[in-house]
Amino acid sequence: MEENINKKLVLKDKFFSFLEKNKLKLIILFFLVLISMSLIFFLKIKENKKDILISEKYIQAGIYLTNEKKKESKQILEEIILSDNNFYKILALNTLLEKDLEDNNEKILNYFRIVEKSVKEKEIKDLITLKKALYLLKNSNIEAGEKLLKALINSESKLKFLAKEILSD
Repeated sequence: MEENINKKLVLKDKFFSFLEKNKLKLIILFFLVLISMSLIFFLKIKENKKDILISEKYIQAGIYLTNEKKKESKQILEEIILSDNNFYKILALNTLLEKDLEDNNEKILNYFRIVEKSVKEKEIKDLITLKKALYLLKNSNIEAGEKLLKALINSESKLKFLAKEILSD
């Protein structure tokens, strides 16, 4: 029993001795952790504000479209496509295509490249590839569109059957 108490006292003395010897290091470590956590928190808030700003821009582009202000809407949608927000980037490209806001095929194909580079998930990439193939088929670039559809079929995509159906028509 007495030996157990002595061990606890020795352990306690070692702990306080360690704290006393490394006091400065522990204080510095504490402040570094505190600063790191504050920085991470600040960056998350900043990123969240960016996302909110992009979503507001997308809504503003939609409002411009309903008010027949296509030029302003197109400008905002292009800005969103060039942004870092993958979710709204895809939506902006889709809106740009659906509303025929851009006539320059090269510019639209460049937007497709930008969106394709930013997307990581295979299913979403396949969906963008399908959309690109449909766009190419619609704009008389049948060979390139069919090539993309065949690539989807060969990649064992979940959209394989849809691509086959489009090719058979």
